[in-house]
Amino acid sequence: MKKKLAIAAAVAATFASASYAQSSVTLYGIVDAGITYTTNVNGDRNFALTSGNVSASRWGLRGVEDLGGGLKTIFTLESGFNVANGQQNGGLFNRQAFVGLTQDQYGTVTFGRQFDSMIDYVGPLTAVGTWGGNYTAHLMDNDDLNGTFSLNNTIKYASPNFSGFQFGGLYAFSNQAGGFAVNRAYSAGMSYAYQGLRLGAAYTQINGVNANGGGAVQGSPMANTLGALSDLSGNARQRNWGAGASYTYGPMVGGVVFTQSRVNDTLGNSLRLNNIEANARYNLTPALGIGAMYTYTNANGSVLDANGSSSAHWHQFALQADYSLSKRTDVYLEGVGMWGAGQNAVGITQVGFQGNDNFSSSKNQGIITTGIRHRF
Repeated sequence: MKKKLAIAAAVAATFASASYAQSSVTLYGIVDAGITYTTNVNGDRNFALTSGNVSASRWGLRGVEDLGGGLKTIFTLESGFNVANGQQNGGLFNRQAFVGLTQDQYGTVTFGRQFDSMIDYVGPLTAVGTWGGNYTAHLMDNDDLNGTFSLNNTIKYASPNFSGFQFGGLYAFSNQAGGFAVNRAYSAGMSYAYQGLRLGAAYTQINGVNANGGGAVQGSPMANTLGALSDLSGNARQRNWGAGASYTYGPMVGGVVFTQSRVNDTLGNSLRLNNIEANARYNLTPALGIGAMYTYTNANGSVLDANGSSSAHWHQFALQADYSLSKRTDVYLEGVGMWGAGQNAVGITQVGFQGNDNFSSSKNQGIITTGIRHRF
């Protein structure tokens, strides 16, 4: 009898150990900081120690549990922070916070605070979504490809990979009784990859972004990120869409992307921005890479007519050299310049990284940044 009990206990311990081994939680993150010189910040030159120059500094927890039959539970909790002062960028898990199920044959469903399809499917074709970093975002990140905002209250689906083709979408609830459509959002996108070619397209719409503080988005993302360029009020609606392609050939990858961002409100205010980007990166050695980007942005809308013009445009250039000291640590040197037309001030830095106080007092602004980035 004692022998049978001992065998049973050993078998139970074995299964318990195996079950434990099928679950894991991973701590991960990026720490990025350096020195940034800005040519014109409200009329003055500025030298500053800055955080998140190429990659937004962040830490997170990622977990997975194998439920059997190919089904797994997953979760991610991710927070952005400022290395220069140690402060969080908003709430505790301000970037992402979601939990869900994934299955190889059927895809992944997740619930919580998440990024939209523009970031998932168009972002990887841009400089800001790959090597370029935060300062290469399109004018004030108007299309959110740099993740200036995340969507709350979302349910999100991502398909499996069907011979290179993938698709997905999300819906963000308003969470308001009697106001189902007040501050809600929806997004969808798709991508295709074959050998070195990659294609992507996506669309996001946010309704009533200023009408419900507990809804999908807090404030109008485009109005907030454009700061001095817009004067929107009322229940604004924002629509972003984009498409692009990239091609990898040996040590070189190049891409082209078009995006459009529109916002309008119930008072008749409107603003539309078109962004056209070309980017390329070449690895001179396994450790040293160089990249270049050019973006043309055109703006039209009623909010730009204060100086007698309803349109404006900008040219943005970026050059970067990046050297890997190890698999996890690299150093970089990057320069970004922007030249605008019309009477509108120009600002390169985005809300959430440098703030709206870094607008230029003229039509031009340039940034040179160098620093170190470590991944863990």
